[in-house]
Amino acid sequence: MSQLRIGELANRLGCSVETLRYYEREGLLQATGRSGNGYRFYNHQSERQLAFILRAKTMGFSLEDIRELLAIRVDPTANSCGDVRSIAESKLAQVDRKLAELQAMRDALGKVVHACCGGDVPADHCSILHALEPEEPAMERAR
Repeated sequence: MSQLRIGELANRLGCSVETLRYYEREGLLQATGRSGNGYRFYNHQSERQLAFILRAKTMGFSLEDIRELLAIRVDPTANSCGDVRSIAESKLAQVDRKLAELQAMRDALGKVVHACCGGDVPADHCSILHALEPEEPAMERAR
């Protein structure tokens, strides 16, 4: 079986050596051995596991989620497809909440940008700056 050094594996999957070392420290990936001079070696299974981790990260799974998914992947008969779906549904709900927050930010920003003339008037007349200013407390307005 072919063995890859850490740099070779990182290059093959388009990540950095530091990322690989980080996943090792987190217990998500293990080198399959070391050379006499201490170089880490990885096999095909390590490559598949790293690809799994990187793909899960692109879908937004946290390291803890990935840890759970890897445990299920190692012993798939001990869990159900429903267990995996539950993890994915939880992540999907988080993404939906984040999208709603981003849409609200976009709407608010769009309103202030649309209200701004964007001309050469001095910035002390800028509607965007005025929109960002905090409102005066009720006591100060009463004066």
